[in-house]
Amino acid sequence: MFPVQFDHLRRLTDDTGLLEHCHGKLPRRKEGYSTDDNARALWLCAAWIPYAKAAGDVQTSQLLQALADRYASFLLWVQDEDGWFHNNVGYNRVFEPEAPSDDCQGRSLWALAKAVLNVPDPEWTLPLQCAFYRGVQAASRLQFARGLAHTLSAVSAMWLGVAQGARVEPWFADWALRTLPGQARRLAAALYEQYEACARDDWHWFEPTMTYANGVLPWALWHAWEALQDERARCIASTSLQCLIAKMTAPEGHIRPIGNQGWATPASVSQWDQQPLEVMKLALACAKAIELGEEEDGLYRRTLERCVQWYHGENDLQVVMADRTDGSCCDGLMQTGANRNRGAESTLSYLLTETFRYVVTAEHQPQLVRVALE
Repeated sequence: MFPVQFDHLRRLTDDTGLLEHCHGKLPRRKEGYSTDDNARALWLCAAWIPYAKAAGDVQTSQLLQALADRYASFLLWVQDEDGWFHNNVGYNRVFEPEAPSDDCQGRSLWALAKAVLNVPDPEWTLPLQCAFYRGVQAASRLQFARGLAHTLSAVSAMWLGVAQGARVEPWFADWALRTLPGQARRLAAALYEQYEACARDDWHWFEPTMTYANGVLPWALWHAWEALQDERARCIASTSLQCLIAKMTAPEGHIRPIGNQGWATPASVSQWDQQPLEVMKLALACAKAIELGEEEDGLYRRTLERCVQWYHGENDLQVVMADRTDGSCCDGLMQTGANRNRGAESTLSYLLTETFRYVVTAEHQPQLVRVALE
């Protein structure tokens, strides 16, 4: 059996892209689509396509490629001529009014980078290379930490991938090697500045309050450390990740995501409502640190395993959040129990967390390409 199941992801996907929300396990069409979710889904498919092909699993390989085609086409569709990605689209395929989203821009660039680097088919990745090129041109407009972080990870990974011989067009390789190192340095400097403006002896963080998707911030600086070999990036990544782990670990030892009812400060942490996305982002940062050999006495491996187990009932209410049989996941853990709706963000958060754990613990399976860790 394949390590993770994609039945619910397929259920949520139509001929336009990935639908955002569910009633239980049934797609809720009136809510439409988000580019954020389609980008995450492309990332997930790109992580597993090399493994499915290497393992000789033709059926899963074909399924993942078909899904990836859908999500990649969605990203190309919603990118404006100026390189910016529109996030919210109605079920009628009409773009909904919105303010530009830094988060969406960064997530889309990250997904494009992983698709280009993981799927060695120049005919398929050529339009994705063009979209990545245009999207990076718009990166000077980014202002907020999470958009900066996703984009830093994307340009760092693409720069290293091209430098190591990724199959890309000659013009793209030339542009990437000339342009992306400077972009990485600029983006890393912006995160350094944010960290140093807020950090203090009892608060090793980038903002006065830990809010959502926190793990992307240390994760991005692990990428900066890998690409730039800047000791400042390694130091901030390490101290901020350990701070985040401390805030997200219950006294009993299990993972307790920072609740969105009040977030976290040096003095307090909100317990409810807990989102699967927070668990995935913490697992992501830990997995990248492990990949780089930056383990802290086993802390990151233990935390990664606890992130996985949060979905399987090792949480504040001992509620099983994920269904292994179809890959679906409840939308949140509230004081009254689980939100039984199983939308795209929560489902992808669960599947990606399983992906990180599987690769980190699969040293005995050399056919699993290391890039799937991302």
